[in-house]
Amino acid sequence: MPHTSTDDIGIYYDVVGDPADPVIVLIAGGGAQLIAWRPEFCALLVAEGFRVVRMDNRDVGMSHRFGGPEDIDGGYGLADMGDDVVRVLDDLGVAGGHLVGHSMGGMMAQMTALEHPERVRSLGLLSTIPGQAPRYILHGEREEWTVVPPRFTREQVVGYMASIAQPVPGARYPADTEWEVWAAGEAYDRGYAPDGMIRQWTALLRAPERLERLRGVTVPTLVLHGRDDDVLHWCAAVEIAEAIPGAELQVHADMGHLLPRGLWPEIVAGIARTARRGEELAG
Repeated sequence: MPHTSTDDIGIYYDVVGDPADPVIVLIAGGGAQLIAWRPEFCALLVAEGFRVVRMDNRDVGMSHRFGGPEDIDGGYGLADMGDDVVRVLDDLGVAGGHLVGHSMGGMMAQMTALEHPERVRSLGLLSTIPGQAPRYILHGEREEWTVVPPRFTREQVVGYMASIAQPVPGARYPADTEWEVWAAGEAYDRGYAPDGMIRQWTALLRAPERLERLRGVTVPTLVLHGRDDDVLHWCAAVEIAEAIPGAELQVHADMGHLLPRGLWPEIVAGIARTARRGEELAG
């Protein structure tokens, strides 16, 4: 699969689905690679009649690096990361696409819609926030993400994931330990760069406030959050949905920060419903 070639910043992406179908771009969260969007999830969207694009955000996976192991600031901001989505659309030769972003990916989708509204036909904003207000942020200040990170072996990374991705007895949406462990190893093999995540975090620390600007967004939007998210508070979803005219809001009980497999059918249905509205308006 290709890297973008519109300029010297190569963003890696892959595509599944019929080239004649409308494009949905899936944008992963901080530090995550495109494999965070599982093939089975993508297949559900393809079955709904969409061409599905996954991208490695800058500084992770197989995309362009903006520094080396000792660099914690890549010199870019959230708007630049939103521009990477446009690079992918340009490389595909697509005039407009439907953007679905999780966490940081949702922030990127917001910036793309604000800075390049003509390229966005609908939005799916999942487990994300519109700014840096303390009421949104539950994970603390993360001072460990502001310094040069330690580096670990593949075995250490995979072993750590195996230790933390254990199912919680009685949980409505249990962790998929086998996949989480596989994904940790696959991400290491595709492009281990803990410094890249730090540079993304640095960009987020200077990200602009977006809530007031989101009031001007006119494309169909799905806003979805988990009530049990311990990373970003679900009140952010309420405020985003109130700001964007006509946005659909879903707040799911027992859902944390990630998108549990048990909710995929409902999430996919919401994304597809929103994207079809966008296609109708695009005419």
